[in-house]
Amino acid sequence: MDVVLREVHDSDLAVFFRQMNDPEALHMAAFTPKDPADRDAFDAHWKRIRASEDLPRTVLVDGDVVGSAAVYGEPGEREVTYWIDRAYWGRGVATAALRGLLAEVSERPLYARAAADNAASRRVLEKCGFRLTAWASGFANARGEEIDEVVMTLQD
Repeated sequence: MDVVLREVHDSDLAVFFRQMNDPEALHMAAFTPKDPADRDAFDAHWKRIRASEDLPRTVLVDGDVVGSAAVYGEPGEREVTYWIDRAYWGRGVATAALRGLLAEVSERPLYARAAADNAASRRVLEKCGFRLTAWASGFANARGEEIDEVVMTLQD
């Protein structure tokens, strides 16, 4: 399995939109847009990301688009995020994608947030060197309630 990152192409957005509307993936991610089915809001969001100083990437497995990964935010507070198609969960794709993204970005510290009960995402972050630095809570649109989240930091 060959995991590669590349710049986001216009044709990737339809795949990202479909992935973001998977109910199980939404529940796991928890902190999602209020209405993930709002295509206009989705397109506006990606237009802003692609025009910003953020670093969005498309994740490919053996040439197929399977998700996205990005570094975003203000210097000194930049965070990582990733979204992998559920069909590829548990196969090391998220870990490989995040490692590839981190190789492109020398800036540290970097931060990540995950729903506290999302053990798989926490494992991915830990495998890539992130360490738990804080607990927080926030309103999770995908779950319709406030939930606990972890804040993890990559220092080196």
